[in-house]
Amino acid sequence: MTKWMEQLGPDGDIIISSRIRLARNLQEYPFPVALTKGKSKEIIKKISAVILEGNTVLKHDFQLLEMENQPMMERQVLMEKHLISPSLMENFEKSAVLLNKDESVSIMINEEDHIRIQCLLPGLQLTEAWDTADKLDDVLEESLYYAFDEQLGYLTSCPTNVGTGIRASVMVHLPALTMTGYINRVLQAANQIGLAVRGLYGEGTESVGNVFQVSNQITLGRGEEEIISNLKDVMRQIVQKERDARSTLLNSNRLGLEDKIYRSYGILSNARILTSQECMKLLSDLRLGIDLEVLKDIQLEEVNQLMVMTQPACLQKSAEKSLSTHERDVRRASIVRQKLGSLG
Repeated sequence: MTKWMEQLGPDGDIIISSRIRLARNLQEYPFPVALTKGKSKEIIKKISAVILEGNTVLKHDFQLLEMENQPMMERQVLMEKHLISPSLMENFEKSAVLLNKDESVSIMINEEDHIRIQCLLPGLQLTEAWDTADKLDDVLEESLYYAFDEQLGYLTSCPTNVGTGIRASVMVHLPALTMTGYINRVLQAANQIGLAVRGLYGEGTESVGNVFQVSNQITLGRGEEEIISNLKDVMRQIVQKERDARSTLLNSNRLGLEDKIYRSYGILSNARILTSQECMKLLSDLRLGIDLEVLKDIQLEEVNQLMVMTQPACLQKSAEKSLSTHERDVRRASIVRQKLGSLG
């Protein structure tokens, strides 16, 4: 099971996970958009060799998955678990990923850049994720020549990543701010200070189940520690605002809030058909109910797992076959009922 799904980290009642991603390119090759298939294979071999052959500590912890050898469903599962990006999933003919055993680290090869080192941890653990990603970066840089400019820093396909090449992001659950109508004000403030707010699967996706990804937009002219520190400071403020909003809801209309939570629990426990959107919305209410101790026999980790287990590809993988939209909706409801039944 993926680490961020089965464990809770600091501020885990609101912050689901923290991610550090480093973008790097090899000096002697064109950016991935201009790569031939032959050159892309060279890069995959060169990068994977550093991890799987050159370092005795790492080679037993990582496996190489070349995307063109993975069925579409497997690629989608990796994306739904946030281990690879939608871009890597779609551009599968030239790409690969190095994945460690507990799925806290993935090294994407030939995504938008030659290398995307990603570390994903539960709760607010940006510094810890950075430490891991930085160590892996050092291992790779000992054997590879990165595209680097003394003035600009690390060179990347997208200008917004030039410099440190770091993207620090936090996946956060903000139901109370949404219910009280303050969410737009908070997100606009985040944008004004240079942070990007996106949906569940990052750029180009919408928020589902009151889950947002907040990340830095600027990597040039700022050090890694400064970028991480700024994001941590902002997230602490957002966490406090969410907790204040929850207190306001409880104090102003406890009965109404409890009714909303128990209704969602009742639907999830009994429904025979659940769409993906409806399921995420109801699981958001369930998660809020657990955080507020309205529901006491369910663990947050179980809800985090359900948020992924009920996604389309994960449903089909568990069924070991392709499913129509209706079949997925039926299976989704069945899995949620069984999960909640086993916890009750």
